[in-house]
Amino acid sequence: MCADGLRTQWGPVRAELETAHAGLLAGAGELVALTELAAVRDSWERRIATAADECAALAVNLREVARTQRGTNEQVRSSFARIDSGAETTGGSR
Repeated sequence: MCADGLRTQWGPVRAELETAHAGLLAGAGELVALTELAAVRDSWERRIATAADECAALAVNLREVARTQRGTNEQVRSSFARIDSGAETTGGSR
């Protein structure tokens, strides 16, 4: 899966986490664990944001690698074309 796809998948996760957390709060009453639960949720939200940022940065880097590779491929193709045309013109063998 590409980095953009991973970033897109992270999109609905925050809303799902919020819905799940709201359900827990509704059923938990005044439990002491709610403070811990809030800390865990905050931690997950930070991680989701970090992962989305990492995916975005990775996508940019991968696009640059693809552009560079395309340029390299074109240079190699051009070099072979010069060799092919030179061999045919001079009557040499490949």
